[in-house]
Amino acid sequence: MALVIFDLDNTLLGGDSDYLWAEFLVENKIVDGEHYRQTNQDFYDQYLAGTMDIFEFLAFQLKPLADNSLADLNRWRANYLAEKIEPIILPAGRALIAKHRQQGDTLLIITATNSFITTPIAEKLGIPYLIATEPEVINGVYTGKVDGTPSYQEGKVTRLQDWLDTQNLTLEGSYFYSDSHNDLPLLDLVEHPIAVDPDPNLQTIAQQRGWKIVSLRQ
Repeated sequence: MALVIFDLDNTLLGGDSDYLWAEFLVENKIVDGEHYRQTNQDFYDQYLAGTMDIFEFLAFQLKPLADNSLADLNRWRANYLAEKIEPIILPAGRALIAKHRQQGDTLLIITATNSFITTPIAEKLGIPYLIATEPEVINGVYTGKVDGTPSYQEGKVTRLQDWLDTQNLTLEGSYFYSDSHNDLPLLDLVEHPIAVDPDPNLQTIAQQRGWKIVSLRQ
């Protein structure tokens, strides 16, 4: 038995749940159309380049949670999951999850995407543990701010170490599957770093370091 950690976006999913949530909001006229779409694209480009300021992004991304009622948010999220997420869940990703589950491994998703979006995705994938960026909630209402450390870049390591302490687990024999060079701090930490359909930067580094490279999109 080992701890098996999965990144979510562009790893188990054939797309980015953060990016697609913004697209869903634009398409359904919940936010200011083209300006919102362009800002979303700018942040995504920065993410791919590894230059994104996570707190600037979260101020943008969490604002719709604060601007709308929980009833509306939950209704929109259900439609978003059906329209945007279910079609991009990778069958090979499900098979990989099933393989590790059958081996008795402990399964965890760790993602920079916020928990409002990712909690039901983890449930759909049958993964019991999730570390995601947490939106602040006060008196049952989203504030538009982040609660604690975002699980992004080095923040994934910080959040994982806190989680390991609460679960009385270690990284002995651990795996981490990721597509992104943004996850190098955590890939460097586990015993079995695995690059999944990696971005060009991670592809180069994985080849240099002799890390396993796999594709879930075949």
